[in-house]
Amino acid sequence: MRRVMTTLIVSSIAFVVGMASSIDSAVLRQAAAEFGVSEVAESLATGVYLIGYSRRLVEMVYISTLILFSIFIMASGLAPTFGAQVVFRFLAGFFGSTPLVCAGGSTSDMWDAVEKTYAFPIFAVGGFCGPVLGPVVGSYIGVGHIGSWRWTEWISLITSGLVLSLVILFQPETYAPILLKWKARHLSEITGDDRYRAELEITHTTFWTRMKIALSRPFTMLTEPIIILMALYLTVLYIVLFTFLDGYTFIFADIYGISQGLTNVIFVTMAVGMLLATVLVPPLFQLTKKDMESVLAKGGTHIDPEIRLWFAMLGGSLSIPVSLFWMGWTDFVSISIWSPIIASAMFGYGVICVFISAYMYIIDSYEVYAASALAFVTLLRYACAGGMTVAGISFYKNMGTHWTLTILGCISAPLVPIPYVFYKWGYLVRRHSKHAIARK
Repeated sequence: MRRVMTTLIVSSIAFVVGMASSIDSAVLRQAAAEFGVSEVAESLATGVYLIGYSRRLVEMVYISTLILFSIFIMASGLAPTFGAQVVFRFLAGFFGSTPLVCAGGSTSDMWDAVEKTYAFPIFAVGGFCGPVLGPVVGSYIGVGHIGSWRWTEWISLITSGLVLSLVILFQPETYAPILLKWKARHLSEITGDDRYRAELEITHTTFWTRMKIALSRPFTMLTEPIIILMALYLTVLYIVLFTFLDGYTFIFADIYGISQGLTNVIFVTMAVGMLLATVLVPPLFQLTKKDMESVLAKGGTHIDPEIRLWFAMLGGSLSIPVSLFWMGWTDFVSISIWSPIIASAMFGYGVICVFISAYMYIIDSYEVYAASALAFVTLLRYACAGGMTVAGISFYKNMGTHWTLTILGCISAPLVPIPYVFYKWGYLVRRHSKHAIARK
């Protein structure tokens, strides 16, 4: 239960920074009107936040970065000009990126290979619901008598303060080398024998040396086929995701004529789709458990990473293009509004399944290098997604919802085979990798 609580705390950090990334989209029109800029320009507040995510490559302490994140969210709420808002949102994203890189390591610290089958989805579903539920939280802010658009930032600030309290009070250290160092010090104190030393103490690696390794290692992953393909997969997925989120106003408000607030509430259907993915956890847990028993019987110690791809293969990768085509060609006023609503739930299911598979596959494939691998993947996907958030509105305005969603479906369709290809031949790719493990 302690490990579950710790995982949920890390997930809550990801939730609040994810919520802050999209909550501004709920009040795009109001913020643009106050600053006297176009809605496309105001979408930079979301775009630069995501780009700020991509700039964070060094693993930092959750508490310090969450404090700095809160400071710049507060500054965004107080921003007197559009330029100030954009700068502060970028810095908030910069310091809010810690869970994107560190969460995989924290999860691996606490859970073994079999346990991760249910532990990582606990983090992923909670964390990934943040960007989806952000507009829901901001649904009626700036509309009627429920405060100005700036209350989106105040809600993000209040939520981050609550999460920060949980981190300070309950988040334990999980990094094994640090725990061994503390244990060695404790044993020295109670025995009076100063010969107890942890590996971290006897390697004598300086802080700047560790910084140099941490900053440079993600870029050594540029030659890794697994990282290149998974980064491409997740980058396209995030481009599609955040462009898809731009379209809710055009689909539900412009076509079906519902209010801005109710349009934002419909985002909850994507979260419902993500929660549906949890039904895969029990059977996949049993599958992973049997695989581990088979490996141990043969004298092995680790399962093959390819078993993590089942989340994506069980409809996850296919659900994304299908839902996009479905929504793109059923969002007519003559067709029930429930058709695009159900399609968005299907999209949420596909997104979370692919995310879980991709992250767990990278973590298990690279083990000690997983944080560096995830850092590069994070850098690429959020930098691209940040740019597309701004361009997405123009796409919908100039091409219409039908063709924009069709194009997104066509972009994501060629990526459907990737998890199946890796499941079949991933072990061959790992054998020719400098950093990935090769066990099969």
